[in-house]
Amino acid sequence: MTIELNHTIIWCRDRHVSADFFAEIYGLPEPVDLYHFRLVKLGDGVSLDFAERDKPVSPQHYAMLVDETAFDGILARIEARGLTFWADPARSRAGEINHNDGGRGLYFEDPDGHILEALTVPYGGFPGKNDA
Repeated sequence: MTIELNHTIIWCRDRHVSADFFAEIYGLPEPVDLYHFRLVKLGDGVSLDFAERDKPVSPQHYAMLVDETAFDGILARIEARGLTFWADPARSRAGEINHNDGGRGLYFEDPDGHILEALTVPYGGFPGKNDA
């Protein structure tokens, strides 16, 4: 039996603001509404299902493996919005990208304080999904 991630819920204050932000920065199609979720569709049939909550949102970390062209677009959209980005998850190297494992990576925050990441090579430099 193969086990694959199908979806995960990302809690937020406003599902439209958060899902649209994510899709725009990552260069993905416009999110769609389904029940009380706003879905961002990723590759391989996976979706991020943004859902609102009245309680405080606890920041989480979401890392996306992207190709070099997508990374360039993500960085350009982050810079165009004037968002702060970092080379490290501790957020101590502002305005830098990392070159871990021979790739590029960066971290930035979404409207709810979730730490989003874009990286071009998986940690450890393992080949796989990014070989396209």
